[in-house]
Amino acid sequence: MKKSALSLVTTLNLLVFLISGCAAFAPMAEETKANEPVAIRRKIKDVDYRSNSDDKEMKKRLVVLPFLDKDSLKRPETARKNAREAFINDLNLSEKFIVMDSDQLTVNPENYIKNDEYDLKRLAQDSQKSGITSIVEGQIIDVRFKKRADQIGLVRNLEATYEVVVRLRIQSVQTGQEMFHTVKTVTLEDKNTRVAERTSEDQVFLKNPELVEILIKDAFLDFSQQIQEAMDQVTWEGRIAAIRGDKVYLNVGRISGVQVGDLLKVVEDSSEIYDPEVGYNLGKVQGRTKGTLEIISYFGNDGAVAIVHSGAGFKESDRVEVYQ
Repeated sequence: MKKSALSLVTTLNLLVFLISGCAAFAPMAEETKANEPVAIRRKIKDVDYRSNSDDKEMKKRLVVLPFLDKDSLKRPETARKNAREAFINDLNLSEKFIVMDSDQLTVNPENYIKNDEYDLKRLAQDSQKSGITSIVEGQIIDVRFKKRADQIGLVRNLEATYEVVVRLRIQSVQTGQEMFHTVKTVTLEDKNTRVAERTSEDQVFLKNPELVEILIKDAFLDFSQQIQEAMDQVTWEGRIAAIRGDKVYLNVGRISGVQVGDLLKVVEDSSEIYDPEVGYNLGKVQGRTKGTLEIISYFGNDGAVAIVHSGAGFKESDRVEVYQ
């Protein structure tokens, strides 16, 4: 909450500073232009992204579904779209994840929306073969504006308070269990702004759509650290995409953190344990280990080629995990 309030206040203060700064230095700029030649400075910045691809840490693949809004008619669609984009970019900066687009799923997420939310359990179950470890849902629940009046003598000051309520859920594709479910309320009190006494909530947000977007985006970004901690519980995995002769092709490669020479173990999918006495599933148990694969090269955008190191009976869609 403090982080969100601070970043928004900093943004507003920066805008004021820039505007005032431009006004203050305008005459000086004109004088320099008239008396001195304009100096053009050329700057070049190179960033070698290959170093990132050699990172030995395995990156977990997850999908961030299109954000939902409890009141989509009241707020612009760009608010949730821009918030999701900023949220994905922030996750990618951690270098612990590869955030995949929702079209990478083998199913259409829109078909799993029920009662204004995704049926994450069913969606995770139907995405077992996609190579995704987790599915993330973000939802805007409410954006509120409040006024508080302070009576000081004959002067009446009205101070603004903005409140954003958002929710985030994470479902593990491997286990089908909910890994994270938190509703976050972010409150920002703006004591420097004086709002007309008759100003309504609708008028404030209608006249300041960019403010709504900043508030929502900032609220979701506040989840970043919590998500990284929740995802530490998720096991890294990939899938066997194809088997051609003595070569085994995996859907995870250099970008996912796989290195030539690595050994990966091949395991069957987890299976449900059903108790006939109680009449329901007790949970999933780890599938048996079939053997190990040795990485020998890469292919495509993020694929790896392996050969059998030990074991047998491998088949397409078998899961691969880190060998320890």
